[in-house]
Amino acid sequence: MSKIEQNKEKKRLAILKAAKEIFLAEGYVQTSMDRVASEAKMTKQTLYRYFSSKDVLFEATLRQMGSQTDDKLVVHLQHADTRQALLGFAKDFVLFHLSSEHIATFKLLIAEGSKSPELVSRFMDVGPDDTDRVLAQFFNERFDIEEPQTKIKLWLGMVMSVRDGVLMGMPAPTEQEIAAHVEASTDLLLAALA
Repeated sequence: MSKIEQNKEKKRLAILKAAKEIFLAEGYVQTSMDRVASEAKMTKQTLYRYFSSKDVLFEATLRQMGSQTDDKLVVHLQHADTRQALLGFAKDFVLFHLSSEHIATFKLLIAEGSKSPELVSRFMDVGPDDTDRVLAQFFNERFDIEEPQTKIKLWLGMVMSVRDGVLMGMPAPTEQEIAAHVEASTDLLLAALA
């Protein structure tokens, strides 16, 4: 990567960092491109060279946040033991979704979704990416299920039910509590598929 390309990437990352902080602190509607440019320590014109609108910037911010976990999750699915593969995936899936960053993003979408429904659509378009495909492939191979999407949604719904209290301000469960919850949810899935 040339020096010019390195500088461009450095600016792009500075913009995304500033945007993430402001979006999560102030919300999508209240965030202005002027504020992001100021926080990223660059001109508004420079910001617009990288991101043509607030919508484009928001989507890029979501993509960057989501990309931080994809590889880590799918590695678990390579485990030879099906139960262990699912437990590893589910535990890291829950931990990612209980991170303060993800909780703040989810609260932003809940708070502003009625004013700007396109936010939720963008989030859903960005969110489920390669992980969904790999998980479906795993279910196809390990359980011989051709259309596993419903079973995956039901399992992840059980696994993610620990997030509800956190979204309402309750303390996050401990890693031990998460592990026990994930184990119970996964064993229920495995019993249903047996």
